[in-house]
Amino acid sequence: MLSERLKGQIRNVLLMCVLVFSIVGCSSAPTPTTDEKQASQPAKNSQPKKGGTITMGYQMEPDTLDPQKTSMPAGNFVGGLLGGALLILDPFTFELKPHLAESYTISDDGKTMTFKIRPGMKFHDGTPLTAEVFKKSYERALDPKTASPVTGPDVSAIKSISAPDDSTLIFHLDEPSAPLLSNLSYGGYQQPISIEARDKYGNELGRNPVGVGPWKFESWKTGESITLVRNDEYKWASPFAENQGPVRPDKFVLKFIQDDQTMMAALDSGTIDIAAVPPKDAKKYKDHKDFTVLEGMPPSENFIGMNLENEILQDVRVRKALNLAINKDALIIADLQGEGVPVYGPIPPTMIGYDAAVEQYGYKYNAEQARQLLDEAGWSPNAQGIREKDGKTLSLTMLIEDTNPGHQLVQSMFKEIGVALQIQKYESATAHEQALKGEFDLFSTGHGSVDPDILSLLLHSSQIGGLNFFRLSDQQLDNLLDKGRTTTDQARRQQVFADIQKRVVEQACWIPLYSAKTFVVVNNRIQGIKPNPLASLIIQDMWVNE
Repeated sequence: MLSERLKGQIRNVLLMCVLVFSIVGCSSAPTPTTDEKQASQPAKNSQPKKGGTITMGYQMEPDTLDPQKTSMPAGNFVGGLLGGALLILDPFTFELKPHLAESYTISDDGKTMTFKIRPGMKFHDGTPLTAEVFKKSYERALDPKTASPVTGPDVSAIKSISAPDDSTLIFHLDEPSAPLLSNLSYGGYQQPISIEARDKYGNELGRNPVGVGPWKFESWKTGESITLVRNDEYKWASPFAENQGPVRPDKFVLKFIQDDQTMMAALDSGTIDIAAVPPKDAKKYKDHKDFTVLEGMPPSENFIGMNLENEILQDVRVRKALNLAINKDALIIADLQGEGVPVYGPIPPTMIGYDAAVEQYGYKYNAEQARQLLDEAGWSPNAQGIREKDGKTLSLTMLIEDTNPGHQLVQSMFKEIGVALQIQKYESATAHEQALKGEFDLFSTGHGSVDPDILSLLLHSSQIGGLNFFRLSDQQLDNLLDKGRTTTDQARRQQVFADIQKRVVEQACWIPLYSAKTFVVVNNRIQGIKPNPLASLIIQDMWVNE
């Protein structure tokens, strides 16, 4: 069985199904073009007004609304509406900005982070938010007894915390941690906890959340919906929001709808106002007068990882050949109806550390060159066109978690160069268990995060037996990943990840495929929609026009 910690890591590292609803961003990343139609669409009512209800369809129900005990992105999303974090990532500029903190500084040695807390903030229960409350919140997250699956591990670089006065919060680290700042921007996972609410509700806090955010908890109907109401005392919105006071709608309702077709039927009928839709259905709404479509590109990618304990795949020429066999554009058409971009390395285009040079040196589709490499490696075609060497056929098995048509295309592309591919489909948890055991040759999966330190989990040799499913052990890459984790100067860190990107491509240890666009459809009765490169929902500025 997978450990709870590892389950949490897998959910949040490899499953990106709800990233579109997170307020995330990434510095030094190219900005995708915003759809001109959605950007220029005029509001029906240019004057924001209070009142009404926004209803959003959502495919995943949280496990708990205790921010330090949830292991699901859904818990982070709802928690972000109820709370907020020290920092926030601006989806327009891709800059990390103070939020519940007014400002922050980092010592020259990178081992001390000092935050100045905004004055005057209060929890929904009326208790003040001070540096001491933050201190106790983070100490709870770090306490092994809490068994925090995400919040605790994300701030594990913190060794001790001090709060010398109500407005000063100090984190003490044993060594610099570049990804810690990004981790501190998750508004749900990293929100402070009311000490009074913690003491009052105990283990039931997850069903009675109390935050400092723009929305207050009203009710949770298991399997149906969560309802939030406006916090009229809210005056500490994110720096990129136009509305710095309370939200305008009276209520925000999250309805749980798992099926795509049911979700779109609810959109069409007006039962819900907002929902993500699959790329193949986005055009219907783009051309509809009653809807606005937010189009974005999350910092995530789909790829095929290779098990380097497989003797066949230990030959870099074979790995390069498999990369060259892949026509990424064809996969984007098959899986995404063209709504995506090809990826050539381990870092997608909208993630920190992306180096556009990879588009020049990364592997492009070239079946002839792939065949030449396999010839050099001693693999020769037999009468059936499948390659053989020393009595063995060049046959591989690929684990998959879904039935995207692209998987069948990959099978055909490999066959074109003489590689036989068998496909084994498992539901997600089983596929990951098989991967952890090393019972695969290839694994079609994905990753995504705000920060490229995610690659340490996936590629560092210390993570073999964990999320380094691929059994990759490369000392040069380990050294670079360690440097990427501890380099706090952003320009130097950018170069480190450019070097990491190049090393992974040189070793051809996985096959990058594509980043998928995301589409969020909003009924035009909801105004104040702000297109941005990540299709993030800035609910703070929305109002109901009816």
